[in-house]
Amino acid sequence: MLKPIVEGLRHRFSLSVAETDFHDKWQRAEVGVAVVAATAAHAQDVVDSVERWVWSRPDVEVCRFETGWPGAGSE
Repeated sequence: MLKPIVEGLRHRFSLSVAETDFHDKWQRAEVGVAVVAATAAHAQDVVDSVERWVWSRPDVEVCRFETGWPGAGSE
């Protein structure tokens, strides 16, 4: 179930994608995505596209979608 999502993100958006948590939980996963872009605006566009794609999947129940930027928040 998770493999089509991870591979779909990799191929559709050319991103680094990995399952990052809940490895031992049944029907639960956390997926991390790394975005590198020339500008912050382009990175935000990619993140927005990824989020829309994930939420549009009828075979997935999304509990939460979080974004974070290096240097933002506490250091």
